[in-house]
Amino acid sequence: MIELRNLTKSFRTPAGRKVLFHNVNAVFPEGKNIGILGRNGAGKSTLLKIMGGIDYPDSGQVITDQRISWPMGLSGGFQGSMTGRENTAFICGIHGIWGRAKHKILDRVQDFAEIGDYFDAPVKNYSSGMRSRLAFGLSISVDFDYYLVDEVMSVGDAHFKHKCEQVIAEKRKTSNFIIVAHSMATLKKNCDVGIYLGPGGLQIFDTVEQAITLYQQGVPKPK
Repeated sequence: MIELRNLTKSFRTPAGRKVLFHNVNAVFPEGKNIGILGRNGAGKSTLLKIMGGIDYPDSGQVITDQRISWPMGLSGGFQGSMTGRENTAFICGIHGIWGRAKHKILDRVQDFAEIGDYFDAPVKNYSSGMRSRLAFGLSISVDFDYYLVDEVMSVGDAHFKHKCEQVIAEKRKTSNFIIVAHSMATLKKNCDVGIYLGPGGLQIFDTVEQAITLYQQGVPKPK
């Protein structure tokens, strides 16, 4: 169960305070893969960060009995002077993963990220693509009930995108996904239900196709 209860989130801009969510109440469908759509600035990534525990609402809360990942591909949480291996070991410690289990995850992340010797180099020397590979590999190597995916499949070459799709397909057998993506094909392929963030607030639909239809109605057509 994932419930948003009286969730309010805003932030300051040069033009004043922008409110993304105001007293939002919603219960996400259980056991479903969920696609989240909305125009740029609607709060999609912010919502994932709040659910993943790396950002906080102004008021209200996320109530859940599920183990929820941090957003896949989010590399901003790495410590730049530490290596990829050290960052991975540190995050394992935060989640209480030690001993053989930790070394198993280190091997998984190194294998999946495909960054070679850079795994033992400071993260501050990584390209943005390498950071995303490391972040995705780390996210997928830890077991969660729900994985949060934020545009990670748009990063990297065709080979890496294919790997991402394969591992998501495998994880879907035992876990669920909440995905933010601008690719309608990705959402249709991986999601059962849809959430649309728009002028009417947060709306939950029984199918992702319904949410896509509403989203596309509000997207300007190319000239």
